[in-house]
Amino acid sequence: MKKSLIALAVLAASGAAMAQSSVTLFGVVDATYAYGSGSVSNKSQLTNSGYNSSRLGFRGVEDLGGGLSASFWLEAGVNNDNGSGANTSTNNQGASGATGGGGLTFNRRSTVSLNGGFGEVRLGRDYTPQFWNLTVFDPFGTNGVGTTQTLNSSLGGPTTVRASNSIGYFLPGKLGGFYGQAQYYMGENNSGTPAKKDGNGLALRAGYANGPINVALAFSETKFVSGNIQAFNLGGQYDLGVAKIMAHYNSDDIKNGNEGTGFLIGGLIPVGAGEVRLAYSTYKIDTVGADPRSNKIALGYVHNLSKRTALYTTFARVSNKNGAAQSLNGAVTAANRNSTGYDFGIRHSF
Repeated sequence: MKKSLIALAVLAASGAAMAQSSVTLFGVVDATYAYGSGSVSNKSQLTNSGYNSSRLGFRGVEDLGGGLSASFWLEAGVNNDNGSGANTSTNNQGASGATGGGGLTFNRRSTVSLNGGFGEVRLGRDYTPQFWNLTVFDPFGTNGVGTTQTLNSSLGGPTTVRASNSIGYFLPGKLGGFYGQAQYYMGENNSGTPAKKDGNGLALRAGYANGPINVALAFSETKFVSGNIQAFNLGGQYDLGVAKIMAHYNSDDIKNGNEGTGFLIGGLIPVGAGEVRLAYSTYKIDTVGADPRSNKIALGYVHNLSKRTALYTTFARVSNKNGAAQSLNGAVTAANRNSTGYDFGIRHSF
């Protein structure tokens, strides 16, 4: 009898604990037929993430009372065309810390947070502040063949999109539209070597979103013996009702090295159950002598079959000048020649 009462008490306590927390399984499966043509070679492939990045994730939150909560987020990139996991950089230093490409790694995001009226403190692998303006203010969301050239040609290095070993802080909501974040990330090298600070960085982002307006700017510096990389960008969006127009400017500066600058202007136009996406982006690298530049136009359409399923197609063309040789969808093109790419795909989210 006593054992039964104890068991019931344990179950009741467990139920109360579970009522205060929640865990969600989520993901995206995006399959893309991609074709690219260049002056040297063409490529045809079944790939993924032409509209949204394919992923599998788990997230959860626990109410700690008194306005506090704890949360976690584990999100893995998935190559659904071949079943492998996506690569990740474990130390913010590029290929030297890359793993994956066969096993599932939580490369997209792997964080634990403490949330309250003060905002959010977030620890782990996460998106960098300098990346947000490139993706939020790109009509193609930095996915697929339409991805802005300010990202494709970027000199921002391994932390252009994400950083491992980061400590982040986010301002609380309800600040009259103002938002912001700060992030410090570490390369985790031993002391006593010239490269002891490689992969360390600090980044900041601040913005304002209210009604039809959303604007933000970001700055970061990542340390490397070969030359610290400073990134600065700003972007904005205005919702006209009949269309959303957006633009951003991006600058990447390698100390004692090259500097890259570029911009994007584009828009989203609702059409029935779908949306037209269009953008022009350009990026130039300032070097001694020639200044390679790539200009890109992209046009796409997304047709929503439901809230979770969509069909899409995108066309893009990049033109290269002054020695640039950017190409699309795996094609190879010679310097100063053009490249064209097409995406056709289906995306399902859950």
